[in-house]
Amino acid sequence: MSKKAKNHQTEIIVTGFGGQGIILAGRILGMAASLGDHKESTLVQAYGPESRGGACNAQVIISDVPIHYPYVNTPQILVAMSQAGYDKFVPSLTPDSTLLVDQDLVRPEGAPCDHFAISSTRMAENLGNKMMANIIMLGFCTAITRAVSMEAAQETIAKSVPKGTEERNIEAFNKGFDYGLSTLKGREKRAAGQTGALAQ
Repeated sequence: MSKKAKNHQTEIIVTGFGGQGIILAGRILGMAASLGDHKESTLVQAYGPESRGGACNAQVIISDVPIHYPYVNTPQILVAMSQAGYDKFVPSLTPDSTLLVDQDLVRPEGAPCDHFAISSTRMAENLGNKMMANIIMLGFCTAITRAVSMEAAQETIAKSVPKGTEERNIEAFNKGFDYGLSTLKGREKRAAGQTGALAQ
């Protein structure tokens, strides 16, 4: 029985550098789980010595039962938006973990687990606002891991971003979500092709 099944909880670390909206991303995940999906959730945030440009991370636990300890020791999901953040937390991953990275900012060398990559910062720049990279990554994470529901995430984003930017942020989330779905589809196709080839 997996750890997740045993205690009905998902432990997530979102890491990057100050100014990327890492803490906001963690807060949206936690709020979406508790307010939208009616689960228990906790958020612990940590900043490096200087907030903008320094390392920071958000530790989120989502659970079906009360959470007694809010710190993440062994993340089932690691979302890395900086190389320094990845390097810090990669030793805590297990073969069962899921790793999500911004492929332009992180080289996931030595990862012990499956990993998924998206150019979230570049996609945000193409949408006209680099600051939405965290929201694109949230969409990607939601599609790949199903840690929270799509509806809960969208509702929480609308309440969490500055007034007047709700639509653009939801568009950014949807872009990341769709990219995640197509990534999973591509993997399924490849896997089916491989099993087909083996069967011949």
